[in-house]
Amino acid sequence: MRLASLSLEFEGDLVELGCYQGDTSLLLAELLKGVKSEKRLWIYDSFEGLPEKTDADFSVAGAAFKKGELFVTKRKVKLRFLRANLPIPMIKKGWFEDLDPEKDLPEKICFAFLDGDLYQSIKTSLGLIENKMSEGGIIVVHDYDNPELPGVTKAVDEWLGKNNYKLSKKHTLAVLTCEC
Repeated sequence: MRLASLSLEFEGDLVELGCYQGDTSLLLAELLKGVKSEKRLWIYDSFEGLPEKTDADFSVAGAAFKKGELFVTKRKVKLRFLRANLPIPMIKKGWFEDLDPEKDLPEKICFAFLDGDLYQSIKTSLGLIENKMSEGGIIVVHDYDNPELPGVTKAVDEWLGKNNYKLSKKHTLAVLTCEC
């Protein structure tokens, strides 16, 4: 949460693309509540589990990551916020490729946590947020360099090849800071 905390000095809201059960979302909401921030939290998920893998996603180590895996309902995520006495964030149900960056995402983003697990999900997520990031904003990509999910690394590396971001590897995270 240190990186999310650091991003609060920049313009924009916080987003999480791929929230699953909302563990990270709850931590982000606690952070915002704890510092009494006016920033909003926006979370996105298909709430249908993982999509189909592409060729970039195949690895023997990641055989368990199949279409429909990691399914959770939107209702369950909302209930977790209510039980934690935290404000319910903006929750958008849908596949990332169906999101409209102008209608479905905040105008500016200071912090983005991308946890789409697969190549196309991460590639699409990066495309959705790239023009909305505040200068100095932070993008954290979960599962970067994870042998079970090689598509994540491929998507990030391709995206970095065409953008002005600085990469810092932290275990299975890629931390990107905007120098735009």
